Amino acid sequence: MSPSGRPRPLSLMFLLGMGMASERINCPSRCSCQYLEVNCTGQQLREFPAAIPLDTRQLILAANNVSYLPAVELSFLADLVYLDCRKNLLGDDLDFTFIGVAKLVYLDLSFNNLTQVTFSTFSHLLSLVVLKISDNPNLLAIAKDAFANNTWLRHLDVSRTALTFLDTSTVRDLPNLRFLGLSDNLWHCNCSFLDFITWMTESNVHFPDADNITCYTPEGLRALKMPAAEAQLHFNCLTQLHKQDYIFLCLIGFCIFFAGTVAAWLAGVCAVIYKVHTSKGEEGEEEEEDT
Repeated sequence: MSPSGRPRPLSLMFLLGMGMASERINCPSRCSCQYLEVNCTGQQLREFPAAIPLDTRQLILAANNVSYLPAVELSFLADLVYLDCRKNLLGDDLDFTFIGVAKLVYLDLSFNNLTQVTFSTFSHLLSLVVLKISDNPNLLAIAKDAFANNTWLRHLDVSRTALTFLDTSTVRDLPNLRFLGLSDNLWHCNCSFLDFITWMTESNVHFPDADNITCYTPEGLRALKMPAAEAQLHFNCLTQLHKQDYIFLCLIGFCIFFAGTVAAWLAGVCAVIYKVHTSKGEEGEEEEEDT
């Protein structure tokens, strides 16, 4: 019955029923669906779910066993802005995986098996604001230009990985970066890392859990917090000379001494030749006068 008491037209009831059935049919198996949201958390999924509604804006795949994200299937979700894939088995090569979801704003890949981040991994996510790749114990390297296209990136978390080095320009050139997680990594605090530590102390970026951003190697700096490590590295790298530096300076000094000696010898030889030539000229003139 309609609110006015009249019987609801059969066709309208049929269409409403079909619409509700369509929503149920379009929801992937073992997932729950709400308006523009698909939630498949903790369903022990091994593969990317099929039949995801094309207008989905938020997709949650957390706590499953998904090891691969198909770029083609993802590209069908062109309006996706939120993707949560934490606690899965994603790893190896993610290059060009997100090429079709350019509107993505939030991406969580924490607690996976990522091994590296290259320029092609996130380069197509021009709207990305939040990126979480923490708790990837096999993440060894992030390319220098990995986030060159992610200029809107505001929140980046790379905590608890196997990273030992991060090029300063990788994060320094992100104009909107405000939050950077770096704790509990295997930072190698050598002279090459001094520039990054100096940037940390001078930037306006917030570093959560700063007490656990410490050096792992070398042994002499292990467990040292970054401000203390910066002071030690300034002393080690900018004031002290290594053995090869002394050898280089000795070679430079010897070259300068040798070049000076050769120059003085050549100047002396030239002076003697000039004097001899001048003397012969004077003798010739005297002989001409005598004749």
